[in-house]
Amino acid sequence: MLHALLAGAVAVGVPVAVHPVARHQGDERKGAFDGRLSDDGASWITDLNRKAGGGSCAYPADVLDLTDWYIGLPVGDEESPTNVYQPDLATYANDPWFTTADDCEAVRFRAPVDGVTTSGSEYPRSELREMTDLGKTKASWSSTSGTHTMVVDQAVTDVPEKTPDVVAGQIHDASDDVSVFRLEGRKLYVTDGDEKHKLVVDDYEPGTRFRAKFVVGDGKVKAYYNGELQTTLSRKFSGAYFKAGAYTQANCGNSDPCDGDNYGQVKIYGLDVTHSDGDGGDDGSGAG
Repeated sequence: MLHALLAGAVAVGVPVAVHPVARHQGDERKGAFDGRLSDDGASWITDLNRKAGGGSCAYPADVLDLTDWYIGLPVGDEESPTNVYQPDLATYANDPWFTTADDCEAVRFRAPVDGVTTSGSEYPRSELREMTDLGKTKASWSSTSGTHTMVVDQAVTDVPEKTPDVVAGQIHDASDDVSVFRLEGRKLYVTDGDEKHKLVVDDYEPGTRFRAKFVVGDGKVKAYYNGELQTTLSRKFSGAYFKAGAYTQANCGNSDPCDGDNYGQVKIYGLDVTHSDGDGGDDGSGAG
């Protein structure tokens, strides 16, 4: 009966909360299931991808399935930030930049304005990059072959002073970002390249949880906010991959104080990527 009720609720687009389920031996046996949602009633994607069961969460990989990701961090040498790959990522945390929330319900991504940046960007990031083959190969797919979907259940909790801008989820191709969810102060946008293409929310309250989704296929990018289609971009590109986390759009040149207490931060509660009619990986030629 419960299964039928859940299926019916999801089919009509009603949000369904996903919680660990205890059965038989009380709290000695626990499990979890993923919510499946559809925007058109035909194609379905996993709305929330979390590790099963309760217990401790010493590492982010205890909360989110990070099998096919690596993390780039705002620490390390100049223009050479720290990247952590699988299998090391499975037992890795770096407080406060990449760690679990106190309640074990989310992973915290923090990037300070004085953080180390890559050679190709002037802004710091604590951000996951999509991989394939159990984290061994960089994902690299095309917008014209297959369907590629990312769902991020998240909240932007902190923005830097003076330049309060944070990117929280993006599509990147072989050379540059294609589209991102970008918070500028209290305004949340979906971008088309470097352009603020679509205003999604004009009074975002920091800490408000929302579901961002990208669906890429047939030469188009569709962006959804809490299940509602916001925009469709016609774009043909290759060498593509998803990114998720906190990409702070501020540094010591446009924000102060210039220290680790001035940062952008995102909490991710659920993260799921799917590829159909295309495995998402080829030669890994997309830039990291």
